[in-house]
Amino acid sequence: MMPESIEFRTYQGLAALPHFSPDLDGDEAESHEAVREWRHELRAADAVVICTPEYARGVPGSLKNALDWVVSSGEFIDMPTGVISASPHPDCGVTAQQSLIMTLKMMSASIPDEATLAVPFVNKMFGPNGSMTDNKNMSSIVTLVQALSQAISVK
Repeated sequence: MMPESIEFRTYQGLAALPHFSPDLDGDEAESHEAVREWRHELRAADAVVICTPEYARGVPGSLKNALDWVVSSGEFIDMPTGVISASPHPDCGVTAQQSLIMTLKMMSASIPDEATLAVPFVNKMFGPNGSMTDNKNMSSIVTLVQALSQAISVK
């Protein structure tokens, strides 16, 4: 669903990040390879899409931990950012999405109006091979990508 001009990469390092501690956030943070890599990936990005399940009415702790590691280093300042939440329930993970947006805005991320998506009944959206089968959500993802593409071009 991505335009050919956009390279999409998935960050796989959340589990490798150490538990955040303000005492380690500073010069010592760069000594942790996982923190250094996370910050490098964000600095190299023109935009970020964060997809999260709702877990216990919030974002999973591993995601919050990753965000905590970049609060003071500023990678999200003016970063065009899309937010997708998903839940097997009809509420679409809206509580997690609102919490995540609040955190990202505090970090000065730029979240375009059309760059958010809340997906209900996520367990029914994919076929046996893992491909999305819901046309409405596919269309919404295309809209999100277009909003981020536009935000990148004016950045």
